[in-house]
Amino acid sequence: MSSFFTAPASQRKRKRTQPDDRPAAKRNAAPVQKRAEARDESISGSDSDGEARQNDAVDLDDDSSSDSEAEDVASKRIRLAEQYLANTQREVLVEEGFDAVDVDQENLRRRMGERLKEDSAEGKGKLYRWIANDLDWSKAEQRTEKMAGLSVTGVAIQGRNAYTVSKDMTLSKWELPTRETPMQGGKQVGRARTKPKRVAYTRGARAKKNERDYLHHVGAILCVAASQDGKFVATGGLDKRIVIWDAASLKPLKVFTQHRDSVSSLAFRRGTNQLFSASRDRTVKIWSLDELAYVETLFGHQDEVVDVDALGAEKCVTVGARDRTARQWKVVEESQLVFRGGGAGKTKTKDKDNRSTASSEQQQQKAYNEGSMDRVACIDDETFITGSDNGSLSLWNVHKKKAVFTYPLAHGLDPPLPLEAVSAEAYPKVTALGEPQPRWITALRAIPFSDTFITGSWDGVVRTWRISEDKRRIEPVGTLGVDEPNLLHIDSVSSETLSEDFAAANRPEEEDRKLIVGVINDLAIIDRGERAKDGVLVAAAVGKQHRLGRWSEMSEARNCLVLFEVPRRGAGLVNGGAQSEPTKKVDEALEAQELGNGETGVPASAANSEVEFDERSPASQQVVKEMREAAETGQSRKDHVVVGASPSKATALSSDLVNGNADGEEEDEEFAGFDD
Repeated sequence: MSSFFTAPASQRKRKRTQPDDRPAAKRNAAPVQKRAEARDESISGSDSDGEARQNDAVDLDDDSSSDSEAEDVASKRIRLAEQYLANTQREVLVEEGFDAVDVDQENLRRRMGERLKEDSAEGKGKLYRWIANDLDWSKAEQRTEKMAGLSVTGVAIQGRNAYTVSKDMTLSKWELPTRETPMQGGKQVGRARTKPKRVAYTRGARAKKNERDYLHHVGAILCVAASQDGKFVATGGLDKRIVIWDAASLKPLKVFTQHRDSVSSLAFRRGTNQLFSASRDRTVKIWSLDELAYVETLFGHQDEVVDVDALGAEKCVTVGARDRTARQWKVVEESQLVFRGGGAGKTKTKDKDNRSTASSEQQQQKAYNEGSMDRVACIDDETFITGSDNGSLSLWNVHKKKAVFTYPLAHGLDPPLPLEAVSAEAYPKVTALGEPQPRWITALRAIPFSDTFITGSWDGVVRTWRISEDKRRIEPVGTLGVDEPNLLHIDSVSSETLSEDFAAANRPEEEDRKLIVGVINDLAIIDRGERAKDGVLVAAAVGKQHRLGRWSEMSEARNCLVLFEVPRRGAGLVNGGAQSEPTKKVDEALEAQELGNGETGVPASAANSEVEFDERSPASQQVVKEMREAAETGQSRKDHVVVGASPSKATALSSDLVNGNADGEEEDEEFAGFDD
């Protein structure tokens, strides 16, 4: 029996169909009537389509020609520049508080020029704000709001709201104190609020850790960040999650679970919704919150990444704990710069001859080696600050691999534990007593593009620092809310000096000092008004425990949010308070003197005001000097009046003194040279 596989090849050929005997032309030809109708339809359709396309092309040509005639590239650039200048002028007028008719055009042009320079410097990522000495840090008003639950681990400020997170998986939204009095129908209906007010909060649940769709945290929250446009709030925690929230309603929008370990720090790139996250899995990840999507992962750290900070450029700076390195990540170039720490934390600078300028006390001071680099804050695109577990602050420049300057023991030494806590014996040996240890830098924050930054630990205060003008030194400024001489102004800081400072702070007679009892886990600082015109606001997250562990617990501490309102020097205003009468009189006199170019007189009594002399500008200082000299001259004239003389004689004597002074002035003007 034959089959397809056994049959010969000749029999396995396929059979062809019966060929068509008609010619090819007739085979392929369509019916004449149908073909003619189709051709007529195609012709009419093509005509109509061609007319439509021609009309559209004419319209597009007209539009493009009108657009090109109306505005080309150069014209658009000019229009945008004019619009930017108009907006800047409007902002300057609002900031200065004058009407356009009353403002001198020269002063307006000068202020606009300064604003343009500031915007240009910020766009280039350069430090341009030198405001550390313009703020009165010691007169900062402190407000404390207690919080129930576990330690507060993070704080972020955006606009009029603050956001705090804690280890009990709680995210809270606060309304900051306002200086505006509530008004209704043109009448005052209340007083300005001086304390923060919690307006919303949300709390996670550990029981839902196995639910993949649960849009919240299931472990302690360690960090928080708020976008500059006020749309998003991001939180990260021990549960390896990053939760994105709607800033207005605290509604969860997205949960990212790409990290393989705890998320320890978050930072937004200024002016954008690009988010950087640092984790204990030794990676840094980039997220785009406009699309709520993951972007990229950065590798390089040899230990857990505990802090990250960023400015406007597409870069970020991180610190890697026990690998003792800080790294600047250039996202666009896909490269990184490594800065290695691990020094002993001694204050050391070098002069032009490459010689060490450390003092003898600093050379004899005991060195505490750096074990972990825990905090970082960006000053500008080329300068940043790091804080370590040996209490040192280091100043870095991207062009140097080593720290430019190191300030040791920024928050002093922690006294050793008592013998009862060290040893379990009934009569412990004195040798078992340990040595004082430096307090870690647990919080660090800087005002972007300025010379000012603040630090926190568990010594009870928030300390303020500044960068020198040559960007080669860290200089102490003071402490927030503590009006007393600061020991950190001493160039040579010894262990004994700082131990005495700690002892003095814990004396009974010093209880009136407003110390912060607890660990300052995070700090936030923003400007009050345009360019800090009304001062700055500082927020501190305080807890009983450190945010990353339970190395120690302060039983007497309180979990709270602490706010500091820092006024400007010489403003005479604190939290919107009324200006003092002497200050007001002198300010009016100085304003009249400056506006009149020396033609308007200044009352001599105004020279005895309470205004600080060093806090004024050089021009104002010269006016105050003249007022004081005038007051002293008038007093000396009164002292020269003879007691018991008749009023006529006293008047004559005073007139003689005045005439004598006038004659002396004329003689000075006629003096032509010196004798040989």
